[in-house]
Amino acid sequence: MEVMSMALFSPIITDFWQTFFQGEILYQNEYFTCFINPALKEDEQIMMLTMGTGQILVTMTPALAGQIQLAPQQNVTEQWFRQTLQERGIVLHGADYLYYFSEDDKRILLQENEQESVRQLTKEDKALFTEFESTASEQDLDDAYVELDHWLVFGSLAQNRLVCAASMYPWRGSLMADTGILTLASFRGQGHARKVVRAISRCALRKGYEPQYRCQVDNEPSIALAKVSGFTLFGKWEVLSPDSVIS
Repeated sequence: MEVMSMALFSPIITDFWQTFFQGEILYQNEYFTCFINPALKEDEQIMMLTMGTGQILVTMTPALAGQIQLAPQQNVTEQWFRQTLQERGIVLHGADYLYYFSEDDKRILLQENEQESVRQLTKEDKALFTEFESTASEQDLDDAYVELDHWLVFGSLAQNRLVCAASMYPWRGSLMADTGILTLASFRGQGHARKVVRAISRCALRKGYEPQYRCQVDNEPSIALAKVSGFTLFGKWEVLSPDSVIS
């Protein structure tokens, strides 16, 4: 059954997510579909994807399906399903929004000119990057996960210093490149992050990768950056939390 119907995105993206949301259909109504997928890993025994279209997709192992016991005649709602998970001790990790470029927005991005203040960073920029890290807070460094030794790294320079950096790495063995971005506090709101995100995304696309932008659903500044950088919301992704108690 085809469940990834968002034609504005690359097949690289939809095919990747389709590998999780497939198998025997345990339950289905007009907006909620639940699959049994025995190929899911132990730390991904259940996964929920709320598509940008509003459609809710759930996939789970046969063992978890036995615990939840959905019946075909039930009128399953999202509220009921989440309540049932809670009663069974099944906890979902804090949700992430998933953003990608639409096919139309990719064409626009690839036609843009490079920005003079933005360039790719290499190991030769270690001193520059180290100074950048020393100026950022530990919390910002942890949240952003921007590393000079990642697969692809770009930065924006101002006043002869690195003030914003983004890095990407291939995600889960796919042709999607996950993005981290960090701007020094005193340089925020000046457009550096948008320029860097678009520059690194353009480079990734030319290498055959789909840029992926993830952020937690309550991170308003990161959500705003995704939108202003030209990304489109694909969905909200939730996966099994280590806090779950599974019998």
